[in-house]
Amino acid sequence: MRRILTATLLALTLVALTLVLAPDAARADTESNAGSKIGFRGWGPRLGVTINPDQFHIGAHMDFGNFARHVRFQPNVEVGFGDNLTLVTANADVAYRFSEKWDVWTPYLGGGLGLVFASAGDDGLGKDTSTDFGAGILAGIDKGLSNGDRFFLEAKVGLPDASPDVMLTVGWTFYH
Repeated sequence: MRRILTATLLALTLVALTLVLAPDAARADTESNAGSKIGFRGWGPRLGVTINPDQFHIGAHMDFGNFARHVRFQPNVEVGFGDNLTLVTANADVAYRFSEKWDVWTPYLGGGLGLVFASAGDDGLGKDTSTDFGAGILAGIDKGLSNGDRFFLEAKVGLPDASPDVMLTVGWTFYH
């Protein structure tokens, strides 16, 4: 349990540091070019279910804008509960969004690498812990709202054994 708590604190500390150190110049962008340049664009909650292991997961993500045309960097941290296992993942996901228009539902594809901290036992917080690298391929659809926030639905397939086989996630990005 101590390793899981340490891993969770480390991941949350990295997220907090990234928020604090994000460039101020990105915050001056208007809503019309939101997501068109690299820089902190927002953050938000995410939640969903996983298949193999069968879990419920919650987490948070950040949007750092586009570092190439239509390609954005959106790291996240998630904690999964259930199936006598607790998973904490820190992911560095990249997604290609097919449209520049944010006021319409638009699909995106991507993938990422991450660290997976696992703790197994009767209550999911046992002594059997492990840390592995994981990878995943993701597909989703998102829509920008009139206030600059975004809503998304996402499916992710884990590649190695360390990652969940399938993750279905719904999330919200608060525009900054």
